[in-house]
Amino acid sequence: MPESTQVPLEEAAVSGSASDADLLAQTASAVRAAASVLRERFGDVVRHETREELMRALAANDEAALDVLRPRLASLRPDARFVEDELAGGALPPGEWWVLDPAEGNVNHLHALPEWAVTATLVRDNQPVFTAVHLPLTGETYTALAGGGARLDGRPLHVSATTDLGLSLVATSQARPDEDEEIVRRVGSSITAMLLDALVVRTSVPATLHLLNVAAGRIDAFWQFAGARADLLPGALLVTEAGGRTSDAEGRPWTPESDSFLAAAPGVHAEAVATLSR
Repeated sequence: MPESTQVPLEEAAVSGSASDADLLAQTASAVRAAASVLRERFGDVVRHETREELMRALAANDEAALDVLRPRLASLRPDARFVEDELAGGALPPGEWWVLDPAEGNVNHLHALPEWAVTATLVRDNQPVFTAVHLPLTGETYTALAGGGARLDGRPLHVSATTDLGLSLVATSQARPDEDEEIVRRVGSSITAMLLDALVVRTSVPATLHLLNVAAGRIDAFWQFAGARADLLPGALLVTEAGGRTSDAEGRPWTPESDSFLAAAPGVHAEAVATLSR
């Protein structure tokens, strides 16, 4: 299929029509329903002795959430297609696509850690239209509508007003298992650079939860190397709609085809780029 050109998030001009706002409300409801299924599966650590056992447990969580999520979303936009590979990146073919992460932070879920969520993002001609993210252990629902702002349970979100990286709390996600060695080393050197320049550095997964915190003004910057659409699109839209800036690590416009990602409060974005570019 031919692929359309990806427009940077900060230049997106997708209008938030009433119909899109209605769709977002229904999508948030669908995400909450899927998350409740995972909440019922959450509790004790899921033991595994091999990579194959771990992968089966991860897939079982994904399938349990998707069994609820996909039919509901398909009924909302019957012509929209679903991205089958949640780890994929790059531009999508023209039209409407659902980009889902049915268990964002799935490994945390299996280890009885609380940092996990369910996300659904509608992309139209490579523009993110809206996103909904639900955290079932806190009951919080984060939403963003292109051109319509970012919200937490209906309350507007705003990035921080911090202007000094030396006073900033920053975060990154570690490289995924079996990541390319060059990317692993790049992650390590970037953490070292941020430890020298920022106030505090947090390193954990998943990326979406860090980006929620950037949008809410709790964290001042987040960066990552590589990454997938499902990892970054929801949080990127939330951050930009909350007044933040997104780019690659060198400060160039970010697209899902970029090899790095940075989201930050406007007052520290340039400093963060300088630190990551050293």
